[in-house]
Amino acid sequence: MTLFSSYPAHGAASTRLRSVLAALATTLCVSAPVWAADTTPAEQLKRWTVEAGVPASADRGKVFFNAKHGGEWSCASCHNAPPTTEGKHANTGKAIAKAFTEVAKVDKWFRRNCKDVLSRECTAAEKADVMAYLVNLK
Repeated sequence: MTLFSSYPAHGAASTRLRSVLAALATTLCVSAPVWAADTTPAEQLKRWTVEAGVPASADRGKVFFNAKHGGEWSCASCHNAPPTTEGKHANTGKAIAKAFTEVAKVDKWFRRNCKDVLSRECTAAEKADVMAYLVNLK
């Protein structure tokens, strides 16, 4: 008995639909872990370093991470300095995850957080420097 065998058959269209649904369900089950971890911090560092066209600097990343850039907040305002313990959002108090394992989330949070700290998006070089700093923390 399969997942879809309890439904009554209504000709070839029903058989095709069941086949498509079974294939989709199998694909989702097999692919789901890939969606949850499609990158690593090292891959993110490499991506931004290549995009920036210059080597990343952990020293520049540390300075950038801790600087307020003319505003109220620095990266460290929420992520702690050094960011080796769980950070909390300065306004909401929500815990901040430390994983850099999903490209879409990494891009979303860099875009959002850079706009909060800098009032603009970070450059690829700034992201590479921050990542170089973060991956070198113990």
